[in-house]
Amino acid sequence: MSIVTVQLGQCGNQIGHEVFSALCSDIRGTHGLCSKNENQSYQDSCKERFFCEEESAVPVARAVLVDMEPKVISQALSMAASSGLWRYSSHSHFCQKQGSGNNWANGYCVHGPRHKEAIMELVQREAERCDRLGGFFTIMSMAGGTGSGLGAFVTQCLRDAFPTSFILNHVIWPYGTGEVIVQNYNSVLTLSHLYHSSDALLVHENDVIHKICAQLMNIKQISFRDVNQVIAHQLGSVFQPAHPAGGGSGYSRNPLGDLMETLVPHPEFRMLGLRNIPQMPESSLPYSTFSWPGLLKHLRQMLIANAQMEEGIDWQVRPPHPGSSMPSTNKPLHFNTSIANLLILRGKDVHGVDLGSFQDPSLYTSWLNPQDAFNAWKTPRAFNKYEKSAALVSNSQFLLKPLDSIVGKAWNMFASKAYLHQYTKFGIQEEDFLDCFTTLEQVISSYTNL
Repeated sequence: MSIVTVQLGQCGNQIGHEVFSALCSDIRGTHGLCSKNENQSYQDSCKERFFCEEESAVPVARAVLVDMEPKVISQALSMAASSGLWRYSSHSHFCQKQGSGNNWANGYCVHGPRHKEAIMELVQREAERCDRLGGFFTIMSMAGGTGSGLGAFVTQCLRDAFPTSFILNHVIWPYGTGEVIVQNYNSVLTLSHLYHSSDALLVHENDVIHKICAQLMNIKQISFRDVNQVIAHQLGSVFQPAHPAGGGSGYSRNPLGDLMETLVPHPEFRMLGLRNIPQMPESSLPYSTFSWPGLLKHLRQMLIANAQMEEGIDWQVRPPHPGSSMPSTNKPLHFNTSIANLLILRGKDVHGVDLGSFQDPSLYTSWLNPQDAFNAWKTPRAFNKYEKSAALVSNSQFLLKPLDSIVGKAWNMFASKAYLHQYTKFGIQEEDFLDCFTTLEQVISSYTNL
């Protein structure tokens, strides 16, 4: 099944470009770890998901690019074309001459309705090119105007136009120190709107990825491109083909559907986080060896201690003892409870790996059977030069702190009516803000009580 990617705003278009580049370089990699047949079916499956083959034999990304200013889109188009490995379709982008000025209301109330028809026609055309449409993957930032405001609007349009398709929103959480003075407003508005129209939100925090670039990748002068490449690698490690457990020999048919089915058992809980191991500069790979027990021990501790990378994990955090029916308030400090986890293993010897430690009932909320809460996908084909690698997608309490902080900051600004006039002039009223706060307070409360 095919996935149509919708790249929204500057951030969405830059990350989207890196994602397709990462997928392409992975398909072209020569991996001696799996059979020729395995490698061929992996490549075919990836191409069916993300690219359509045209006469020119250069794969064309199944993507729609949307931005309110032309610069980033034209860069993405020309960089993809000049790579010679893949390109964007020349008819699947939409841009205007002026941006949304970091104003969510401008993107949502003005640009959205004004350009709805043109944008949705591109999406419809891209969807009709798929033999079987698996759903939509949107990439956007929460802090700006176009990605967040227009992104929330387009997601609602997708939901209306394709009521039975899966929609996964990939959302970039802004730096805590801030890029935009009104980023907390923009974030609250984006998240609460997406919560109503999306099937799940996959979140990457800029601060976390920045740390990975500095501490694990040893990059001295970190650029947005470095950050985006780490994000693209992590997304690729989830979306490239893998065999679902007990799914026979074939690759997962509907990646988005399978992802939702395993990770979103209840509509109140839609926040997904992603952790990867190992992550290191390519130059260090020849000097590194990894064992599955070592990798998984680190990954499990990253999960329960809510660490986003394998350095600086708090090894003191332990799961609560089974049978101690403690109220959730007395849980061990900093313990990150999960609703559901999906572990994706790629590379050498994947089939003999012991995953028992992830099936421990104390990791999960009490209302789901651990057998249902944990799933694993595997493939012997290595991903992007790593002999062994694991990705963990989890629906857990990982975002509670950042979410609480963003809602708190936005509420303080709202209480003093700071900058509200910038939103009301485009049609977002105080009641709209209050509705959004209510939605997110409910999300916070649900996750807190796990």
